[in-house]
Amino acid sequence: MTKDEQTPKLSPLAQSVTRDGKTVRVDIYEDGEVGWLLEVVDEYWNSTVWDEPFASDRAALDEALKTIDEDGIESLIGAPPGTLSH
Repeated sequence: MTKDEQTPKLSPLAQSVTRDGKTVRVDIYEDGEVGWLLEVVDEYWNSTVWDEPFASDRAALDEALKTIDEDGIESLIGAPPGTLSH
C-alpha cells in the first residue's frame, strides 16, 4: 500500500466555519470507495462524524452547514478537556 492509498484525500471544500463567535473545522474526506465522509472538529479537538457517507463533497458540506444553521454551532462543540459532561 502506498502513502497516497493510506492518506484520505481531503476535499477542497473543507473549511473553518464561524458562527456566534465560535469556530469549527469542517473536514470532508474521500472514503476510498464512492462516497465522502464528514467530520466536524471543534476548538477542543472534539470530533463529530456522520455515520453514512455522502454522494459528493458538496452534499457533505451542505449537511454540515445545514446542521450549524438549524441546530446552532454549539451543537457541534463538546466539552473542554478535563471537564465532565452529564
